[in-house]
Amino acid sequence: MTESQDTSSATVASVLGAGSSDGSTFSWFKRPKSLLVVGSVVIVALVLWLFLRSGGESGSVTYQEAAISRGQLVVKVSATGNLQPTNQVDIGSELSGTVETVYVDDNDLVKKGQILARLDTAKLKDQVQNSSAALAAARAKVQQAIATSKESQAKLNRFLEVRKLSGGQVPSKTEMATAEADLARAKANEASAYASVSQALAQLRSDRTNLSKAIIRSPINGVVLLRQVEPGQTVAASLQAPVLFTLAESLSNMELQVAVDEADVGQVKEMQDASFNVDAYPNRQYPAKITRVGFGAQTKEGVVSYLTILSVNNDDLTLRPGMTATAEITTLTRENVLLAPNAALRFEPGNGQKASKPSVLSSILPRRSQPKKNKQAIKNLAQGNVQNIWILNKGAPEAIQVTIGATDGRFTEIVKGELKEGMKVIVGSTGGKK
Repeated sequence: MTESQDTSSATVASVLGAGSSDGSTFSWFKRPKSLLVVGSVVIVALVLWLFLRSGGESGSVTYQEAAISRGQLVVKVSATGNLQPTNQVDIGSELSGTVETVYVDDNDLVKKGQILARLDTAKLKDQVQNSSAALAAARAKVQQAIATSKESQAKLNRFLEVRKLSGGQVPSKTEMATAEADLARAKANEASAYASVSQALAQLRSDRTNLSKAIIRSPINGVVLLRQVEPGQTVAASLQAPVLFTLAESLSNMELQVAVDEADVGQVKEMQDASFNVDAYPNRQYPAKITRVGFGAQTKEGVVSYLTILSVNNDDLTLRPGMTATAEITTLTRENVLLAPNAALRFEPGNGQKASKPSVLSSILPRRSQPKKNKQAIKNLAQGNVQNIWILNKGAPEAIQVTIGATDGRFTEIVKGELKEGMKVIVGSTGGKK
């Protein structure tokens, strides 16, 4: 063995632990720390091998396709709102007083004119009696005034006859003037008495009206939604009429008030059909029809919307005031039109369509910031726009220009172009090479 070989053998032996103090051979493998170092080296080598292998692999672009179809296109606008009665009335009291009796409760059906509650009427009855007495006194004064007028008229007539018989000698001018003045005064008192009668009669009518208002009646046929009064409760109506009952007209016909977004309000018009559901019956669709689209804007949390009213039939009374509903308003229906998936209208091959497959190491280690790639632009699918749709021609994408129509969010009507029913168009791509 040469000197160099002896030196190499000695080096290997020293690394492997040959010639140790206890005379054992390869004691290095028996050390736990040494085993850990060897295992770590093997794992790093394996990861590097996988990295070089996966990073070097290459693949081709795979395109996803979908067929052009023909069928019905229904464009809908979604809006959320609440159900309300067609006519809701708050019933209060114009008079102050103590509630004597309440005749109805929540959910009771009532007829127009039906008594709902009654106030204590003792004081009001006294006022009516007092007014009646005042009217009787005024009428008695009228009779007195009439009698005085007749007396004054008779006296003047007698003076005129005497004067005629005496050839104007008697009575004197002063006596004649006094008689005429007495008659005029009597006539005035008579007119005043009549005015007092009218005043007393008006006061009596007012007191009778107040007495009738102490009996609170329903102004409509409907149902009691809310009762807010109890017997014995004091009602103070001096500043503002308190609300005692809330009534709704027949709930068989209701209205749905929804907020239509400003971006959609241009498509929504009166008499359009709609459907909606409520949380209480999530699997049931209720029909509705638009009756009014508001011109006044309402803003909530920076979102502008317009109040839209839909008429609703509720013969089975399953719907209740205040329920939250989500409506789908049908703004457009097209039959037998050519339809393309919206994904096909948004697809663009771009310059960087073939991307490298990520390696195992790159998925583990932190990535360095890379310059942003050009993202595919989201096109505005407005009616009348000219768009590109891509098809595969001999394995490569080829653009076809089309004019688009309405869209329902998933499919868009193709108004003009070389596309035909059944043709396959590109809707996306995957894969690539380094």
